[in-house]
Amino acid sequence: MSLVTKLATARRKPGRWHWTDVAAYAYLALGVVLMFGPVLWLALSSFKTQAGLLEFPPSLLPMSQQEVVVPGHPQPLPLFSVTMPDGSTRVLAQVRRIGIQAQMVDPANPAEVIRVPIDKRSPVRAFKLATENYTEPLERFAFTRFLWNSVFVTVVATIITLIINSMAAYALSIYEFRAKNTVMLMVIGTLMIPITIILVPVYLVVTELGLVNSLWAVILPGAATPTGVFLLRQYMLTLPRDLIEAARMDKASEWQIYWRIVMPLAMPALAVLAIFSVMWRWNEFLWPLAVLTKTESYTLQIGLNAFQGELQTQWHYLLAMTVVTLLPVALVFVFLQRFITTGIANTGMK
Repeated sequence: MSLVTKLATARRKPGRWHWTDVAAYAYLALGVVLMFGPVLWLALSSFKTQAGLLEFPPSLLPMSQQEVVVPGHPQPLPLFSVTMPDGSTRVLAQVRRIGIQAQMVDPANPAEVIRVPIDKRSPVRAFKLATENYTEPLERFAFTRFLWNSVFVTVVATIITLIINSMAAYALSIYEFRAKNTVMLMVIGTLMIPITIILVPVYLVVTELGLVNSLWAVILPGAATPTGVFLLRQYMLTLPRDLIEAARMDKASEWQIYWRIVMPLAMPALAVLAIFSVMWRWNEFLWPLAVLTKTESYTLQIGLNAFQGELQTQWHYLLAMTVVTLLPVALVFVFLQRFITTGIANTGMK
């Protein structure tokens, strides 16, 4: 008997944990940390200030330096915990820093200026969410427009993709004609062609049609996907042929069979393709970057690139808007995830 079999058949006393239980839960916990740890770090970092993101060592929670309003100073002054020469600790506000010396005052007695070496002080910090990381880009950088463009492209492209791919899959699964398998192999073979090879020819076609700087230039070129055709075709092959033949005997047209019988029965596979299409279109970057040059036509992914300059990157805005771009895809996945297992399991995909 192998070791695995012994472990699987070993009897455990009720109410007591076996070491394999501990190992299994530790393995699962490690997997959760590896998968969701970066997402948690991203979400928390999106509420940090620009200075908080650049500090070292970094902190997990968004912390910011406290400030106080001192009479005689127009701007709030940062607070520091200062170690005095006698070993006592005082909370002072910094007026200015000159070299390795800082001029500080007591907020309760601002008339007295105290000179403190900068290595004898530490900032007074507190938990604070920098919500302006989310509000300012939406107000100042037209991110609401970018969000609408991404929603429009994703929704319209997904609907067109479902219709075109389902029609092609219906023909390749229900109809019988010569070279049927050859056509399917050609469709699958297009998966081996990288997008960089067809980028220039497709761009020339889009230019001739006058669609540059139009959202339709992003929607139409990728409307038919070989992955979607293959997934739906494999699912439709499992549908009962007797039902389709019975509909034909009842004088139903091919359009009625497709729309009223095949489409409702293929709903799990359509849901899976919808999830994939939303993810593809929402996260698409290279092709929109090539065909969209006007700011009012940018999608969210192109808009995020605007925060990266040659000399400075606005990381606090970039992280906040990255969280915004993740939310729609996460919500779609949460509501439609139950279709993934049933849809993929019945399409022959492994």
